[in-house]
Amino acid sequence: MCPRSCDAGPPAALSFVLVDQLLHAAGSGALKHVQVREYVRALVRDAEPGAPAPSERELVQQFGVARMTVRQAMDALVTEGLLERIPGRGTFVARPRRGVGRLTSFSEDMSRVGHAAENQTLHARLGQAGPGVARALGITAGDAVIHWKRLRCSDGEVIAIEDAYLNEILLPGFLQAPLPGSLYDELTARGLRPTWAEDTVTADVASPDEADLLGVGAGAAVLRQTRRALAGDAVVEVSRSCYRADKYTLRVQLGNET
Repeated sequence: MCPRSCDAGPPAALSFVLVDQLLHAAGSGALKHVQVREYVRALVRDAEPGAPAPSERELVQQFGVARMTVRQAMDALVTEGLLERIPGRGTFVARPRRGVGRLTSFSEDMSRVGHAAENQTLHARLGQAGPGVARALGITAGDAVIHWKRLRCSDGEVIAIEDAYLNEILLPGFLQAPLPGSLYDELTARGLRPTWAEDTVTADVASPDEADLLGVGAGAAVLRQTRRALAGDAVVEVSRSCYRADKYTLRVQLGNET
């Protein structure tokens, strides 16, 4: 179904009773962007793909919040795949995501091709989320985040530099215990194994600092990967990785939509 125009109005599938309940919940102590996000989620849950979502202006007026708060809520739903933005037209209910290959970690990728994965931690510390990290994690700027920077190695050779940002609230005691060999093993043990992720991969050249850490010449080819991983509705990992292009192959499974 093609998206309807922006002035077609929001879907009418949500009952007035549920709307009243959600609006009443907005008076609770929940974070404002979470209130807006869950209201929109309930509003479009049973809507047809292509149905228009409520506009940011409507939500600002309805909840009495800043446009930035509404944008944060809508960004989260777009990332989840529940909504999609169409430039020049608006925001609409997204089509269901197609099935994809299994979501794996670096350690699992190396094991699959018969190599041992190793880590060298450069630093692991608690800090405050900047605006970009906060938006990606679905939290508020200034909230506590764990920043874990490490070298990802295979058979004693550096393959990548990885910066991972984790929501400290979801991982209590993470920095107080010995750091895990595999982040995904640790997330699995906590019931937070990622079930969905969105990766972006770009070709680039290594900066002098990156080249030094990777053991390559300045300006050598690298692959940059950014990942935002979710366990259900919770964003559990936001990471940036810089891979040696001569040591890493990205494999993607593709298929026709049925």
